[in-house]
Amino acid sequence: MSSLAATLSDSAVITKRNLIKVKRVPDLIVFATLSPIMFVLLFRYVFGGAINLPPGINYAEFLLPGIFAQTVVFGSTVTGASIAEDLQKGLIDRFRSLPMSRAAVLIGRTVADAGLNVISITVMALTGLAVGWRINSSVVEAIGGFLLLLVFAYAISWLMALVGLLVRTPEVVNNASFMVIFPLTFASNAFVPLESFPSVLQTFAEWNPVSTVVQAARELFGNTVPGAPVPEAWPLQHPALYTLLWTAIILAVFVPLSVRTYRRTAAR
Repeated sequence: MSSLAATLSDSAVITKRNLIKVKRVPDLIVFATLSPIMFVLLFRYVFGGAINLPPGINYAEFLLPGIFAQTVVFGSTVTGASIAEDLQKGLIDRFRSLPMSRAAVLIGRTVADAGLNVISITVMALTGLAVGWRINSSVVEAIGGFLLLLVFAYAISWLMALVGLLVRTPEVVNNASFMVIFPLTFASNAFVPLESFPSVLQTFAEWNPVSTVVQAARELFGNTVPGAPVPEAWPLQHPALYTLLWTAIILAVFVPLSVRTYRRTAAR
């Protein structure tokens, strides 16, 4: 069997193992579904009346792409925390003794967590439909919007995988991750229009990849105002392209870096 085929086979086994773990620990599914519902309802009904939007779009349609992005990005922290937990419990030592690809552990972990994101997005979409969100585009465009969100979140999960390998304590991973992810998601156009931001923060938000994945999702779902002025910032003029560029950069940097760190960690 070739090296690539062996890696894919081993990765599939690890992915299955992680998904079986989710099945046997129902708390993971419960919180993966309840948290998105809570965010949708809170933002829809607590902040919905306080946000001024251009005529032609309701807050539910403005909000849901932002909630999608926030939830899948926050969900990537599960990758880092799970890897840190496996290190802490000695599971990685067992994997090290097996004739398997070193990259398979990380690939299996990130793919399984992408599956959790699929569940979260499905629950959020159903909740969004119940509170007034609608998809006003074609089926192909809508699928493209969901795929873009999942691909971007998958890239972030590799960054979190590196954090989990370096920190090794699930609690610290969560704290360290939120220090980065929390400002990225809230200093964006996910919940309020960028025009309400101070000038310096607005510039940061315009080039923030979270803003562009939200903008791209809104456009693909048809949740934008017809005839609205084109944003001045280049990333928001080409949000899908800019998001994919960031996705490629993150994967190109953190996949080999995470695998190298894992090999060094497993060799100890």
